[in-house]
Formats: sequence, C-alpha cells, structure tokens
Amino acid sequence: MNVFEFRNLLQTEDKKERRMSFFRKLIRSVDVGANGTQDYVVKNGPGKNKIASTRQ
Repeated sequence: MNVFEFRNLLQTEDKKERRMSFFRKLIRSVDVGANGTQDYVVKNGPGKNKIASTRQ
C-alpha cells in the first residue's frame, strides 16, 4: 500500500465517522408511554376508557 492509498483510506474513514456522528445527533429520544401510546384503552363497552391488560 503506497502513501496515496493510505491517505485516501484515512480520509474515507474520517468522512464515514463524521457522517455517522451527524446522524446520531439527529436522532431524538422519545417518551415511552407518552399520550397513551404504550397501553391499549378500551373505547366501547362496559370497560370504556380503561386500560386493557391484554390487547384483543
């Protein structure tokens, strides 16, 4: 491997690392269970507006 190939390899790895760190910064964490997204709420019937233990 000559010097040119070695420098080119280092530059591509550096670009790749910078790109991945940029994408990691764009990812935002979410609140699990916010706005009722985790539990199923019964909408009709005798148990209306209650959280179901299992999804049917």
